[in-house]
Amino acid sequence: MNHIDITMKRIVLYVIGLFFLALGVGFSIQAALGVSPVSSLAYAFALTTGLSVGIMTIVANILFIILQAILKKRIQYKEYGIQLLVTFLFGFYMDLSLYLVRLLPIPETLWARWIFLIISLFVVSIGLLGYFNAKLPLMPYDALTFVISERFQLQFTKAKITSDLVNVCVAGLICLIFIHAFGSIGIGTLVAAYFIGKILGFFMARFQEPLKNWVNKSKQEESTNLL
Repeated sequence: MNHIDITMKRIVLYVIGLFFLALGVGFSIQAALGVSPVSSLAYAFALTTGLSVGIMTIVANILFIILQAILKKRIQYKEYGIQLLVTFLFGFYMDLSLYLVRLLPIPETLWARWIFLIISLFVVSIGLLGYFNAKLPLMPYDALTFVISERFQLQFTKAKITSDLVNVCVAGLICLIFIHAFGSIGIGTLVAAYFIGKILGFFMARFQEPLKNWVNKSKQEESTNLL
């Protein structure tokens, strides 16, 4: 029973983490200063096709799954199937979060846009805190980074920088070709690439252990602590 409790808590943490990730991206899109490298390709697809960001997030992540299979030179049906399910959930969250963010006043001034961008950095970091600490399957983009690290024998940090740079360059090129503007790429992309890691590190140092303790604590222990 304790194992079931822990699994359910990890799922809750994972699902909430994904929602905050999507919500943070929604704030960065509304800021219109450029989205994070992870979301740049999906948003570039959305800008050039006119389809929703959620749908294009699914398309982009399917491409990331295909790239994993190419680099690994084999198809892992169970792993890729799980990644695909997570992709559809995240795509739904993207459209939902954009709907919610657009209920807020439109940031028309540069100051307001920067406020939205700063909010996005913290919301994305909160999402990553839950997502990583849930210890459940990675989303396709993150899984692809690990595959790149293993395939080319790179340190994970270098593989992350490489995948982010490629993603941003491809997204920028697509926007330049089809809408003659950088579109999804901007100063916000650089800000997100630098500060999200810093903010996440701050959150991890303070909240990782409490989250782990909560996940691993049984219902019986929680009831005892309440008495």
